[in-house]
Amino acid sequence: MQVYRGILLALLVAGPAQAQEVSVSEGSDLYRTYCWQCHGFESNGDGPMAEMLAIRTPDLTKLAGENDGVFPTDRIAEQIDGRSQLLAHGGEMPIFGAVFETDQQIAVALPNGQPMMVGLPLANLLAFLESIQSE
Repeated sequence: MQVYRGILLALLVAGPAQAQEVSVSEGSDLYRTYCWQCHGFESNGDGPMAEMLAIRTPDLTKLAGENDGVFPTDRIAEQIDGRSQLLAHGGEMPIFGAVFETDQQIAVALPNGQPMMVGLPLANLLAFLESIQSE
């Protein structure tokens, strides 16, 4: 019985990933459309709208560096999709939170190896954010 559960879990996790490819390029496009206004064109927190927020806009290129070198996939996903409240504006990211609501779900791997289901657009954005991490 244990073996069947393992196989079923593997199929559930691997199935969506094979059917729907995560794209750093599409994540970059999403960032350029929805995120740069606050987080800046270079993702370092100096966008033209940053000064209007209640708290300092983070430098998105240093997320891994501020987390012992590990990109905090779950924390970032939960802040973007609204599972974790943001002090700057509460709920999901403003204006465009619905962009990440989709039936196209995909499993992304968390730093501990566990899968987390997120919408494909959010998976793309996470892939882009992970790709821009600096030392």
